[in-house]
Amino acid sequence: MSMCDSCHAGCCRSFAVPLSGADIVRITSDCQLSFWDFVCRWEDRNGEIAQKYAPHFYFDDEPETPFVICLIHNESQTWPGTRKCIFLEESPATAEHPLGTAGCGIYGSRPAACRAYPTKLNPTSDLVIIHDVPPRGRPSTDPVYTLCPRAWEPEDFDTIQSLQDLIVAEFEMQFFNRVAAVWNRKPGAFAAFPDYLRGIYSQRVRKDSEADERHQEQTQIRRAA
Repeated sequence: MSMCDSCHAGCCRSFAVPLSGADIVRITSDCQLSFWDFVCRWEDRNGEIAQKYAPHFYFDDEPETPFVICLIHNESQTWPGTRKCIFLEESPATAEHPLGTAGCGIYGSRPAACRAYPTKLNPTSDLVIIHDVPPRGRPSTDPVYTLCPRAWEPEDFDTIQSLQDLIVAEFEMQFFNRVAAVWNRKPGAFAAFPDYLRGIYSQRVRKDSEADERHQEQTQIRRAA
């Protein structure tokens, strides 16, 4: 049985979840949601959210502030005064589970960062490396922010799917970093950001006859990064 079964989901309460453009496209399509239903910009002056993984975006209303594009957090209804991912579905506490249980409401469409947790790629991208998970995800002493009950072990992971998930996550976030570099050359309004993303990601599939034009566009993005 997975450690995540019957968990209270401390990770989904503790961490800001960075999104790639691909994550946003998938969730809007699969769940029939708008960008504004689940996406926010999270201030990240110290790089604690980006972690050299997600890009910083800048916007014209706060041109000096680096933001990471993240999932919205809202207040927990089960544990008032605490926060959680907008997609986390909670159940009340029981004698067996004093912190209750919780699960992802969009599990099949969840962001790549969630799929990869708590792993990373090694430098040659051919091994899955397990992160050490701290006891708590936030400084708060509230017990809902406690994390995994034991250390993760290699047998907890699917050796094929875990590596594939990490490779896709790395590829998509690298592309999103290039998208950010182009946007940041002339930061616009956050209100215009969904249309900007839609324009880029709607052009990722082309006919063979359009390949040269697509290659030129990609080259421009890489040079701007």
